[in-house]
Amino acid sequence: MLTWFNDVSPAFFEGNNRPMIRDTTTDLAEIHKPVTRTFIRPAEGVSRLGKDDVDSFSETGYLLPIKLLDHVQVNALRRDIGYIMGTECEADARFYEYNRNESTDPAMTVFHALGVWRVSEAFHDLVFYAPLAEAARALLGGPVRLWHDQVFVKPAREGGVVAWHQDYSYWVRTQPLAHLTCFIALDDMTRENGCLQYVPGSHRWPLLPRGELASDMEAVLEILSDEQRAAFVPVAVELRAGEASFHHPLTVHGSYPNASDRPRRAAVVNFIRDGVMSDSNEPLLEGVPVIAPGEKLQGKYFPLLSI
Repeated sequence: MLTWFNDVSPAFFEGNNRPMIRDTTTDLAEIHKPVTRTFIRPAEGVSRLGKDDVDSFSETGYLLPIKLLDHVQVNALRRDIGYIMGTECEADARFYEYNRNESTDPAMTVFHALGVWRVSEAFHDLVFYAPLAEAARALLGGPVRLWHDQVFVKPAREGGVVAWHQDYSYWVRTQPLAHLTCFIALDDMTRENGCLQYVPGSHRWPLLPRGELASDMEAVLEILSDEQRAAFVPVAVELRAGEASFHHPLTVHGSYPNASDRPRRAAVVNFIRDGVMSDSNEPLLEGVPVIAPGEKLQGKYFPLLSI
């Protein structure tokens, strides 16, 4: 079982250092409000987005750094990641996806899970954290719903790559393209430990063919036009723990290996603007009932987060 509890102070959690995990019979997707006090109060100095931020996002396809969480909130999420990565969670049907190692290189590791908000009280309450929803509303230009959340972990020294990709290549089963990704650093992120990197302006490119998520880092270069290849100048997203970045669903992004002596843990929350519809006769997420093409995403699994 992989755990990283050494950087968590029990004093942060009123003397209780247990993971905030509900039993396997409880689906937190049933509850569309916070269930703890950890994310009730905004972090001190939390970023509030204005017109300049929205304009910058429209120009580059991303926005950073955004101060979002304090050390108490960060450590609550770190603590639950330690539990989530344990073997007892591997068969939990509440996860939409659970990948102990998504890397195609057996010497490297990328832990990746979707649907953590249904299992962990801390990740559940992050979804309903008001400053996060307000920022998403500003960037999407209207009320927002949850699409799904994710956890990415690159262990120290052996964390693998996340290859260059566009998020919407995984989401074409929904229309229109009115999606947004928030990437939240739970550790300080630098080039050394495999921080996220963005290609500015790539949100104006058409949808590229989708490759393997944790495979060949440079495979995308083979499918780019000469003009796109010339514009392929990535910007490293170096963030402090508790800071976040937002990116457009067509913005090309990826991350290199973690060569450092510390883990690189991240929470990701993906939003849709209210009104996005299904475009598939298949389940949009594993275990979620089919939403017929042309019907709006709403209800238990896609809660409204802002009005």
